[in-house]
Amino acid sequence: MEQWHHPVMLKETIEALRVQPGGRYIDCTVGQGGHAAAILEWSSPGGQLLGLDADPQAIKTARFTLREYQKSMLLINENFGRLEKVASDHNFRPVHGVLFDLGLSSLQLAGEERGFSFQRDGPLDMRFSPDQELTAAQVVNDFPEDDLAMLIWSYGEERRSRRIARGIVENRPVKTTLELAGIVARAVNGEGGGIHPATRTFQALRIAVNREIENLMLALEQAVNLLGFGGRLVVISFHSLEDRPVKEFLSRESRGCICPPETPVCTCRHTPRLRLVSKGVIRPTADEIEANPRSRSARMRVAERIGTGGFTVRGWGLGNR
Repeated sequence: MEQWHHPVMLKETIEALRVQPGGRYIDCTVGQGGHAAAILEWSSPGGQLLGLDADPQAIKTARFTLREYQKSMLLINENFGRLEKVASDHNFRPVHGVLFDLGLSSLQLAGEERGFSFQRDGPLDMRFSPDQELTAAQVVNDFPEDDLAMLIWSYGEERRSRRIARGIVENRPVKTTLELAGIVARAVNGEGGGIHPATRTFQALRIAVNREIENLMLALEQAVNLLGFGGRLVVISFHSLEDRPVKEFLSRESRGCICPPETPVCTCRHTPRLRLVSKGVIRPTADEIEANPRSRSARMRVAERIGTGGFTVRGWGLGNR
C-alpha cells in the first residue's frame, strides 16, 4: 500500500461511539478502513459493520485492510447521500452508531490521475467516483465567470474569488492541476496567507464536483433515522464549511421548538431527536497532532439518539442481518 491514511482521533472515535461487543455500526466514509478496523475489533465478538465510500478504490483498499473481518462486515461503493437506502436494502437497521470522517484521504491526494492535489500534475478531475458526470475540468472551463467566482467564494471562503475566476477565464482552456494552480497563484500574486494560494480554490472545486455539502445534509438526516434509541452519531470534519452545517443540524435536532424567534406561539411541533454529548467540538491531542500533522484541523461532534420513535439499542441485542 503506497500511502496509509492514519485514522484521526481513533481513541476518541471508539469512545464517542461507545463501541461494545455485538454492536452494529455504519462507517459512512470507510476510506482505507482505519476507523472500521478499530470498530470491528472493539465490537467483537458479534459486531457488524456496514462501510460506505463513494470512491471505488477506497472500497477495494478497505476490503484488503479488513480482510480478517470479512464475515462481520459489508462494504458498499456508494455515496453516503443514499445512506438510508443502502442500509434498508441490506436490512442493516437500526444501528448503535454512525460515523462520518469527512475530507480527503492520503490515497486520494497521492494519485496524480485523480486531480485532487495542486502539488502533482494531473487531469482536472476531482471526482470521488468515476461514475459521476461533472468534473473539475467542466467547472473550470465551462462555468460563467460570475458563477465560478461565487463557487470559489462559497465553497472555498476565498476572498479573492473574483480575481481568481477572471484569471481562469482569461487562460481557458485549463487542462491540468499544476496549470490551474499556477493561474490561481498569479491571480493572487502568490499570496496564500500561510497556505498554498490554490488551497481554497481546489477545495471549492472538489466540494462542488462531489456535491459534498448537499450530500452531507442528506446523510445526517438519514443517519438519525437509522439510529436506535441511545445510538451515537459521530462526525469528524476538517474545515468550517463541513463543521458549520453539522453544528447547525445537531443544534436543531437537539431542541424542541424551532420556530423563528418572532413567532408568538409554537407551530412547528418539532420534538428533539438528539442529545448533544459534547457541547463543543472535541479536538485531537497535542501528541496526535505532533505524530500526524494532518489531524490538526480535525473537529469532532457527538450526539445521541433520544425519543420514543426508534428502537432501543442500549442492550446491544439487535441480532444478525
